[in-house]
Amino acid sequence: MLRAVLKKNLKMWEECLPHVEFAYNRQCTPPPSFNPRAPIDLLPLPTSERVHHDAKERADFILKLHKTTKDNIEKMNERYRDVGNKGRKEINLEPGDLVWLHLRKDRFPDLRKSKLMPRADGPFKIIEKINDNAYKLELPPEFGVSPIFNIADLKLYLGEEDELESRTTPLQEGEDDEGISPMLTSDTPSVVMHGPLIRARARQLNQQELRRGT
Repeated sequence: MLRAVLKKNLKMWEECLPHVEFAYNRQCTPPPSFNPRAPIDLLPLPTSERVHHDAKERADFILKLHKTTKDNIEKMNERYRDVGNKGRKEINLEPGDLVWLHLRKDRFPDLRKSKLMPRADGPFKIIEKINDNAYKLELPPEFGVSPIFNIADLKLYLGEEDELESRTTPLQEGEDDEGISPMLTSDTPSVVMHGPLIRARARQLNQQELRRGT
């Protein structure tokens, strides 16, 4: 706003700053849809609708003003909630369910040193439901982290052929795998991988390679 007022007169910013601040503070904000600094007792014209000679009428007007502001804020919160929950699926897990665990770099730095390492591990058993967003897992002691995880890091295990979604693929978290190519020769049998490379799948591929070698 200050730049729009000054235009090319950059040396006048100190003189224009109070006027810009006054205009900014009197701007109507979206949630309440009212001027936050509008006076309710100092009015320029006696014919204004805010002039009430009776105390009860004035009190009713203030209560109505507060109610209208509250309703406007609730409507805006509902709009924000609808936009935030758009496309989000509600997932309810229970103790005893098996889930995949997403290995985040900040929580599992030793398990995510390289982008070729597994992005997830499991399945692990849920031993306690803290709330709808937090669950306690039965983790191996070598993990050395808190066993409580957010629902965003968990995915229900559906069976041996279950695969994680694209959020754990090698292209996640801004990493580029374009320049990586497998080192295969004509004598080396190719192994076709479906889905992300997780720890359980890596063990399975190693076993397949050992069988081919024998």
